[in-house]
Amino acid sequence: MKLLFPTERILLTLWVGGMWTVGYVVAPTLFGVLDDRQMAGMIAGNLFTTMSYIGLVCGGLLFLGNTYRSGVKDKTNYVLLLMLVLIGIGQFVIQPMMVELKAEGLVAGSVAAANFGKLHGVSSVLFLITSIAGLILVIKPSK
Repeated sequence: MKLLFPTERILLTLWVGGMWTVGYVVAPTLFGVLDDRQMAGMIAGNLFTTMSYIGLVCGGLLFLGNTYRSGVKDKTNYVLLLMLVLIGIGQFVIQPMMVELKAEGLVAGSVAAANFGKLHGVSSVLFLITSIAGLILVIKPSK
C-alpha cells in the first residue's frame, strides 16, 4: 500500500490493530474472565460494533486516498473494498439479524438459538477474512 502520509499509517494501524486486539485478545479475555457469558457477549458485541464503524471510516478514507493516487484498479483498493464490503455485511445485515434473534430469546436448543449460532459463525468467518486482509495491507511493502 502506498502510504505516503503519516495519517494513512495511523488510520491503517488504528483499524487493523484495533480489529486484531478486540477480536483476538479482548473478546476471548472477556469470555475467559467474566462468569456471565451474556455480559461478556454484550461487551464484545459493542466493541465489535465500534470497530466496524472505525473500519468503515478508516477504510473509506484509505480507499479514497489510494484511489486518488493510484486509480481505482490498484490492487490495494481491491483488498480495501473487500474489507469494507465484509464489514458492511457483518454490521448492517448479520448483526441486525442477531439482535432480532436475541430479542426473541435464546433458549438452549431453540430454533432462535441455533440460528443465532449459525449467524455468529458466519460473522466470525467474515471477521477472520477481514482481519487477514488487513494483515496483508500491514505487511505489504510501501512503494
